[in-house]
Amino acid sequence: MSDDSSAHPLLAPRDLDAPLAWRAGVPVSGHAFLADVARQAERMPAGDGPVVNLCNDRYAFAVALGAALLRGQPSLLPPDARPETMARLSELHGALKAVTDEPTLPTPGLPKVLVEVRAGTDTGERAPLAVPVIDGSLHAVSLLTSGSTGAPQPHAKQWRTLVGDVEAAVGRLADFLQRPSLAGVTLIATVPVQHSYGLESSALLALLGGAAFDSGRPFFPADIVAALAAVPRPRALVTTPFHLKTLLLAGIDIPPVDLILSATAPLSPQLAAQAEQATGGVLVEIYGSTESGQVATRRPTQSEVWETFGQIRVSAQAGADGAEQFVFDGDFIPQPTPMADVLELLDDRRFRLFGRANDLIHVAGKRSSLGHLNYHLNSIPGIED
Repeated sequence: MSDDSSAHPLLAPRDLDAPLAWRAGVPVSGHAFLADVARQAERMPAGDGPVVNLCNDRYAFAVALGAALLRGQPSLLPPDARPETMARLSELHGALKAVTDEPTLPTPGLPKVLVEVRAGTDTGERAPLAVPVIDGSLHAVSLLTSGSTGAPQPHAKQWRTLVGDVEAAVGRLADFLQRPSLAGVTLIATVPVQHSYGLESSALLALLGGAAFDSGRPFFPADIVAALAAVPRPRALVTTPFHLKTLLLAGIDIPPVDLILSATAPLSPQLAAQAEQATGGVLVEIYGSTESGQVATRRPTQSEVWETFGQIRVSAQAGADGAEQFVFDGDFIPQPTPMADVLELLDDRRFRLFGRANDLIHVAGKRSSLGHLNYHLNSIPGIED
């Protein structure tokens, strides 16, 4: 990864005249994005305290994130804007202000700053702006865990960690596409950008990985198809097993998709094969966590084995309670990070995923999990989940 002590640009090297984002089928150049970020930075709250980024539009989110980085302000990324979530954030961080692109969005207890963008509508002449450089040690975002293993907890990420996270993934994803880079690839994501997977694989993969992204968040199958059709190829769909299964069962024609990214839950091999057949693309699963970031991939139609990104290594270690745990370390990961899953290590970079540690079972003296058994059952022709 990049030198930890250095600063890193807000945008990776790219053609700033080419689309960085698409909004309702209209391209937004890198130059237009930088202009929107500079204007929004002037509107951000005074001081260097954190802001809560509640933008629903993915482009507005990226503008607000960029503006906060310019001002040296961390962005808190909650999963929702419920009063109890806002109260929890205020307890942890003190007085906060919400940044949103929706004027009518309730932000209980938090003053609101509106994100306004001109991309696609501003035709005035302006001199191109230089790409800002951000201190690598800056506290860039705080992501919240899902809460599946307890109360949701915030996890702070420095800018250099986010940069390294994306840098580690770009080469692998470009290889799957058989392209030298991700330049020209447009990302359409069904997952919220405030989620770690949605952040890494949409907004940041564009800003720091050279791709472009669609500003929407299509949910229903017809909306996903319309979003795909509105942007040029090569296209990448960033989704989940639930959204993907719903799309395939809808019985509607899907435009060609060159790359499908799936995360948040294991994908059955049957569904992966159906997705590749229906779209003509390559399906890649991503493994990781809020704490670690994305750490490994596999192509389930070819292998059940996961391979780590870059210089990331995984090892089995004894936890504080003496139980075996699997720890990921190296590359962009700031410190060794255990996962809440049971793995079978093939070496220090390749592994099989059995499932959650609390899902563990023993069959005929061999360790497995309900999730891993489901995976193999779904590999049998004729089995329908």
